[in-house]
Amino acid sequence: MKWNNHKELEGKHAFMGASNYHWVNYDDATFEARYYSQFSQAIGTAIHQLAHDCIVSGTKLNKHDVHLIEMTLYKAYIPRNAYDPALILENLIPFVNDAIGFHMSSEILLFYSMYCFGTADAIGYYEKDKILRIHDYKNGVNQADIRQLYIYAALFCLEYHVNPYKLNKIELRIYQNLEVLIDTPDADIIQYYMDKIQNRVELIGMFLERDGK
Repeated sequence: MKWNNHKELEGKHAFMGASNYHWVNYDDATFEARYYSQFSQAIGTAIHQLAHDCIVSGTKLNKHDVHLIEMTLYKAYIPRNAYDPALILENLIPFVNDAIGFHMSSEILLFYSMYCFGTADAIGYYEKDKILRIHDYKNGVNQADIRQLYIYAALFCLEYHVNPYKLNKIELRIYQNLEVLIDTPDADIIQYYMDKIQNRVELIGMFLERDGK
């Protein structure tokens, strides 16, 4: 048997794949919803880039900027039925405008080791006032976990050698589902995550040494 060559599809997964067989049991409405939901990650990537451009340029958004959402997602080849531009804009406005208002930096990679790093959507450290702010934008409907921002705060303190106990305020925000979740963790929480990061990275080093690598 001479098999057809599909080398360009190696490593990719079909929407209607055999391993993801549940689509067989979907009714038409569910099938349609699942089809459009597959674009969620691409929508998030495109909207994060738009937010970054707005923050860096100091361009605040308002309720009349729906066309920016539509243009951005059109350029990203997102089907129009996969998103509601008005809802995306309503969630994006406070994230962008707050970041600009607090003079925050956008898309900053925080690094401790090759095994632990991450990119904060918006972050600001005000050394004179000893205040750390980290904001996160989410376009998904599943509620994000504030612990992600605890890790960002811990990474910041580790990389820039900032003692969390000497900070006057740590404010973390998640902008999602038209709401803003605000958390002001005390230093003990951030120190816990700093210790956990250091411990886990040390463990990986032990694993590598044990494996002769």
